[in-house]
Amino acid sequence: MTVRLSKLFGMDIYTTDAEHKGKVFDLVINLEKGKIETITTEALKARSKVEAKKIISEKSIPYNKVRSAKDIIIVGSTARPEEPASESSSRTPLRRR
Repeated sequence: MTVRLSKLFGMDIYTTDAEHKGKVFDLVINLEKGKIETITTEALKARSKVEAKKIISEKSIPYNKVRSAKDIIIVGSTARPEEPASESSSRTPLRRR
C-alpha cells in the first residue's frame, strides 16, 4: 500500500467494526527502515516522559494494523503480516554525501 504522507494528516480512522478512533494528527517514522511506525490522534507535545508514554499507549495506533488508507483509514485489531520483499520492490538505501 502506497500513500503520500501529506494525504494521511487529518484522515478519519475507523476500525473494521466501524468504530471511530479519531483523526490522524501525527506520524512516527522509523528513518532507518523507511516505514511509518505509529499514527497518533493527539499531539506528541508532552511535558513529561509519563505524559508522552500515555499519549503513545492510549492515543496512537501501530501502523502495521492499518488495513486500508484511501478516503479514510481502516485499522484491524491485529497486525497485518509482513510483506515479503520482492526484487522489483527492493531499493538501494540512500547514502549521505
